[in-house]
Amino acid sequence: MDESYVFFNGKIVPEKEVSISIRSKVVNYGLACFEGIRAYWDEEGQQLYGFRFKEHYERLLQSCKALYIDIPYTVSELSDITAELLRRNGFRTTVYIRPLAYKGGEGLNPTLLDDDNRLLIYCQPLGNFSGKQEMRVAFTSWQRLRDNMLPPRTKASAAYLNSALASLEVLRNGFDEALFLTDNGNVCEGPGENIFMVKKGKLITPPPSDNILEGITRETIITLAKEELGMEVVERSIPRNELFSAQEVFFSGTAMEVMPIVEVDRRTIGTGRPGDICTKLKSLFFEITVGKNPKYAGFCTPVY
Repeated sequence: MDESYVFFNGKIVPEKEVSISIRSKVVNYGLACFEGIRAYWDEEGQQLYGFRFKEHYERLLQSCKALYIDIPYTVSELSDITAELLRRNGFRTTVYIRPLAYKGGEGLNPTLLDDDNRLLIYCQPLGNFSGKQEMRVAFTSWQRLRDNMLPPRTKASAAYLNSALASLEVLRNGFDEALFLTDNGNVCEGPGENIFMVKKGKLITPPPSDNILEGITRETIITLAKEELGMEVVERSIPRNELFSAQEVFFSGTAMEVMPIVEVDRRTIGTGRPGDICTKLKSLFFEITVGKNPKYAGFCTPVY
């Protein structure tokens, strides 16, 4: 790829032509929301598949509505724009896609009433985001934002300072990733990932009411566990101490995909190795991302 193309101000242009003012509200106050989407390259079929475009763009428009960012596109239009952007870039590898809806106004007031609403979409190759096959995690002393503070169900850019502080704390203490607690002391999620545990044959994950982002990979894993493994999936609060006694624990997320957790707060989880359920779900997940299971063909958008 000789030149990178992005979608900006209503058209696809070379990335080098894009500039954002240092005075804009997105730069000064983080007044924006975004999505993280993947497109998966199938080497055997020589095809690039956008994964769950519809659900991601539905969530982006929901975030925009909550944050008073009005962008003039439908889910279908955004999906078509993204597919064309991938084609223009000529990607032949798995790709991460970042749509960013933001306030571009340059006034000093950090108001969401600014009518200068803009959309930017860029892409970059991305394989294994963390570079790891399993993770050691720890609970952070930072508390997850609550719904009446800065709604975690939106992917608001400003909210990720909360995530960055949590990750900084645990990474500097020698762990791979952080875990948040709710204000009630229940397990919430990671800085950019949902969490699952396996206990007594059930797959358990925190409910949306525990201030989580309702992840699209999370929803995919729930579907696969129910329909392919025949598991009972329970959405309920998980006390911190209960996580230590789980048979398996793992993350899910667009960037992180499906990642086993083998240690929490220096306590070994299960056997200390990736568990059978996580391993099966991870295999099923990667199978459907490249259109290998006709049952889930609707999740995939062929780019070429």
